[in-house]
Amino acid sequence: MPQQATPVRGARLGRALGAESTSVSGVVLLLPGGEENSTRRTSPLALATVRALGRSLVKAGKDEGLVAHVVRHGERGWNGPDARPAKDATWAADEVVRRYGDVPVCLAGIGMGGRAALHSGGHVAVNSVLALAPWLPEDDMAAEPEPVKQLGGRRVLVVHGTNDERTDPELSFRFTERVKKTNRDACRFEVHSDGHALHQHRHEVFALAADFVIGSLYDRSFARPLADAFAAPPPLGLRMPLASGFGRSLRR
Repeated sequence: MPQQATPVRGARLGRALGAESTSVSGVVLLLPGGEENSTRRTSPLALATVRALGRSLVKAGKDEGLVAHVVRHGERGWNGPDARPAKDATWAADEVVRRYGDVPVCLAGIGMGGRAALHSGGHVAVNSVLALAPWLPEDDMAAEPEPVKQLGGRRVLVVHGTNDERTDPELSFRFTERVKKTNRDACRFEVHSDGHALHQHRHEVFALAADFVIGSLYDRSFARPLADAFAAPPPLGLRMPLASGFGRSLRR
């Protein structure tokens, strides 16, 4: 068995969500939200939020052999060039390979975790990235733009509430627009009238996430709205409205 990868200053994987066994065929790594600058550990609320997403995903993928793990960061802050959450995500993907072998991985992050997922999407085991209300920095002419080349060959879904007052939805639009220029398998949904936590339309968001994750990890067909979003040219495929009731009557 390969030697265990060394965690980045205290990062670790939470207990598996789903039926962890030798039949595991796909893994979701759940990256919780954090703060721009902080050396404190991830908050219990952020952990609970991604855990709820994970439970929804493994329920949808239970017949496929899907499991999920929460990545518990040693520090909750991005902390400038240190980019701790992204380093933790890369370590976690290495650890998945050690534990489960050659299985496809989806990085799924919320807020700061969304940025970490996007940054770390180039890991060889990762085939898809899900970013919910991702925290992205303001454009700065004096700084390098957020990288996008690592997302080539991956499926990418960004979801953002239009009333988000914590992370700017326009920044996630501009980022996904850059991704789309080099990767046609990228799209973005807007949840109209919803805020950062996406509470008002959580059922629809989780259903969209499950459709994306199962379709990406197991090469299944996507529900029509998601397939249309991938196929639509910018800006249509980057400002797709998430319809109320999505997921209640999906037809593949």
